[in-house]
Amino acid sequence: MTGRVLVTGSSGFIGRHLLQRLLAAGCDAWGADLVPPSAESHRRRFRFCDLLDRNRVADVVGGVAPDAVVHLAARTDLADTGSGAQYRVNTRGTIHLMDAMAGAGVRRCIFTSTQLVCPAGYVPAGPDDLRPPNLYGASKAIMERSIRERRGGVPEWCIVRPTTVWGPGMGRHYLRFLRMIRRGWYFHVGRAPRWKAYGYVGNVAYQYQRLLAAPAAAIHRKVFYLADYRRFSLRSWCDGLQRELGAPPIRTLPAPLARLAAGAGDLINFVGFRGNFPFNSFRLRNVLAEPRIDIAPIREVCGDLPCTVEQGIRETARWVRSLDAPAQDA
Repeated sequence: MTGRVLVTGSSGFIGRHLLQRLLAAGCDAWGADLVPPSAESHRRRFRFCDLLDRNRVADVVGGVAPDAVVHLAARTDLADTGSGAQYRVNTRGTIHLMDAMAGAGVRRCIFTSTQLVCPAGYVPAGPDDLRPPNLYGASKAIMERSIRERRGGVPEWCIVRPTTVWGPGMGRHYLRFLRMIRRGWYFHVGRAPRWKAYGYVGNVAYQYQRLLAAPAAAIHRKVFYLADYRRFSLRSWCDGLQRELGAPPIRTLPAPLARLAAGAGDLINFVGFRGNFPFNSFRLRNVLAEPRIDIAPIREVCGDLPCTVEQGIRETARWVRSLDAPAQDA
């Protein structure tokens, strides 16, 4: 399936890369977001849209009249306080989108969830086995249940759960992590390799593109984890970034000391550290966890990926250097 495609959340990290890939392939692709895009080619195909405004969502979907929708728009931070109402765009907003797609006759939708509908390392018994560890994950679990209850609002649909997605254009938290490596402030926790199933953003955008083109029988009502096919160790990945950035060698902190540092970070964040202290127990659990996900289904649909980890590291390091160059020259 091809035709016209609408990408919600098109100004976000994955959305920008996906829209660029679709346009480069000659696809009739459009973007919708709260934030206008920076690229001129994207601005010409952009519609402002607040998913919490039911009427506006209906107007945008009806006006663009897409054959398929890639639903990326979401609140994705991990602010784990409050009632969860701050994540209404993930729940209520998705219902508004499903209603609008049903009214506009959209044929296919790829709904974006998250691997955090289950704790890291937990292997779900099936697609309905959802055990979110935080409010963000809980909002996506609610979203997934709504999709199944409403049959997606379209004749053909699937749910994707991206893992940690990295590459040029990453958000502020990950940019801070890369700059910590560049300045020699990052440290490895223990000497274990910590095997990770991450997804380079160029590969993840490609996987979305292939899901749009796949036969209905290959994707309908299925759940796919989006990640690179080759797992790599966190240590080797960080060391690769360190070398490409020309940074000092990364030091190793024994795991017991790391746990003490994480506890101190929890206390600092509890008393209200502005901007959220970068190392705490949540971050430590993410470092130590070795997610076990099944990538065979997405590999069967998408085939070989376009980018290697080494290519991704080079592109990511080039992006970081380009951001930091003006400050260094000043």
